[in-house]
Amino acid sequence: MTTLFRCIIHGSFSKHFAEIKKASAVFTRAGIEVLAPKDGELTSSQDGFALFEDEKDQDPRLVELLYLHNLKKLGTNGFSYFVNPEGYIGKSTSYELGIAQLTNTRCFFAHGLLDHPAYVQKHSIWSADALADYILSHGSLPAPQVRRNERYIHKLWQDLMVPGSVVATGAIIEHQPTTNAKEKEILLVKTHKWGNRYSIVGGKVRRNERLQEALLREVREETKLQGEVGAHICTFDQIQNSGYYQKGIQHIFVDNIVKVKSKQVTLNDEAQDYVWALPSEALQHLDIEPNARTTVELYQEQLRLSVR
Repeated sequence: MTTLFRCIIHGSFSKHFAEIKKASAVFTRAGIEVLAPKDGELTSSQDGFALFEDEKDQDPRLVELLYLHNLKKLGTNGFSYFVNPEGYIGKSTSYELGIAQLTNTRCFFAHGLLDHPAYVQKHSIWSADALADYILSHGSLPAPQVRRNERYIHKLWQDLMVPGSVVATGAIIEHQPTTNAKEKEILLVKTHKWGNRYSIVGGKVRRNERLQEALLREVREETKLQGEVGAHICTFDQIQNSGYYQKGIQHIFVDNIVKVKSKQVTLNDEAQDYVWALPSEALQHLDIEPNARTTVELYQEQLRLSVR
């Protein structure tokens, strides 16, 4: 299976757009998908904020937030790359760096930071060519390292950047056929977030949101399906070595059945494909990421016990 790498390139568009385009070309040639910036030329400026043609009448704050929302699309093999000639990062890019770090995005830099006091881990300074060559040669991103004399700084940084716990809710979306079949088809989605493997629909619970509300919201957002929450399947901690595991985070999954009457799925940009399948066939034939596979296996066991 080919691993999909994605990146977002950050930098001062007004000062270093030519260098940003060169980095984009390097990554694209290496087969790394560049989510942002898009192809094109800058045509205007508003309050020092450089804009593309289709952005010239938009609020720069909206433009910036839409740019940052690409961070949600990166997936497990995604990264941010900062073009900062002579160490210059600038104000807007500084803001993007803070958001990228707070969302646990792996960050790489063309040069060390000279105008910014941000903590940057060892093994994070790479030219675009060298980074692309490393990814092609190793099939992975360079692992972050901590310098011995920066362990205390790293701990302080990690305490700020890494949340103590995250609660996510997931759905075994179960189609309700007209016949009383013993085994119902379930929906699995193929997503870059799990390295182009299949998974179940779900996501993080928002502040002040109840679990069932979060579950139905995620189902609507990701598939446009309307459903009702059924039986609880499982609650478990993140499975280590699942491809999404992050040391230091207690990532709790709460998975339930969601019953739907329609199979008309409309995906958002979090997934690239989907399939309706019987659980037994899905487990046998599909490349399912470990967390979802555990949930499907437990769901199938629930079905088996219910028909005894």
